[in-house]
Amino acid sequence: MASYSIQKREKADGTVRHRCLIRVKENGKVLYTEQRTFTKHAAAEAWGKQRVADIETNGFEDDAKPEVMLGDVIARAIAEPHIDATIGRSKRYCLKLLADCDLSKVPLDELKPHHIIEHCKLRRSAGTGPSTISIDVSVIRWLLRIAKSNFGHDVSQVAVIDAYDALYTQGLIAKSGKRSRRPTAIEIDKLKEGLEARSKQRAAHIPFVDLLDFSILSCMRIGEVCRITWTDVDEAQKAVIVRDRKDPRKKSGNHMLVPLLGGAWEILQKQPRYDERVFPYNATSVTAGFQRVRNELGITDLRYHDLRREGASRLFEKGYTIDEVAQVTGHRNINTLWQVYTELFPKRLHDKDI
Repeated sequence: MASYSIQKREKADGTVRHRCLIRVKENGKVLYTEQRTFTKHAAAEAWGKQRVADIETNGFEDDAKPEVMLGDVIARAIAEPHIDATIGRSKRYCLKLLADCDLSKVPLDELKPHHIIEHCKLRRSAGTGPSTISIDVSVIRWLLRIAKSNFGHDVSQVAVIDAYDALYTQGLIAKSGKRSRRPTAIEIDKLKEGLEARSKQRAAHIPFVDLLDFSILSCMRIGEVCRITWTDVDEAQKAVIVRDRKDPRKKSGNHMLVPLLGGAWEILQKQPRYDERVFPYNATSVTAGFQRVRNELGITDLRYHDLRREGASRLFEKGYTIDEVAQVTGHRNINTLWQVYTELFPKRLHDKDI
């Protein structure tokens, strides 16, 4: 049976369009869809009535394009090399999760705010935090954007945009909380002792203590540490090239020459040169070893990434300026470092003469 529905859609420039969707269903299965957009509601309604009458009388073409689900867009995005190359680890994980959710089975042209809200409610009931769920919503909006720009589907981001107010009001999504966790000197001593013992127990020796110290002193992410090659080492400047450093605006090509301070250079120099990489280890294995020792010691709320903040904090405490610390950490946004600095020295203005 053929039917039509009309959706009012507002474009970014404020102009209004009316999309008329023709659909033929049989036993709950969609056999045919067709759509056209008009500037006037009356024109959309007139065309819809006429097309339904034509289909009822003359039938429809059997080679009509099938409905496209959100899951189809996920699969196609991952399969497209130019898109896949821009997908980071977090987004890829989120895409795989979305592909297994009920939301992936919703046709693009039927996606409504309540679908987004229901997905977020299910994620929340499973124990997922609001800041993590907000990543889901951002990725869904990204999928709708590329579905239109890359794959030519007539969709918009309105369903996500219209859901935002309810999602924030109901506490289903939220911005990530600012972390300020630093390991204490006692915690670091305990970690080193535990990591040293773990290094000796492992068949494939991983110098966990060297990696921990180097991560703090260099302010590098563990993935960056494990990517350094000996050809990236600049002996003259006591620095290394950190390749593809994380940048929200670019996914690759962000190479930086980073000085190794406070003993980091000495740690690098003592590593054996049997591999092209200075630290030829899997970053995930290093993190997993750290987490296991941390948990065994009963140290709570400490992540490996917190070592990066610890390193930046130490540089500030030694008197380095924000722009100097940024050369080590690679921060493009100085505001992030400014927050660390103000946490360390909240009373700094009292030391100045006014």
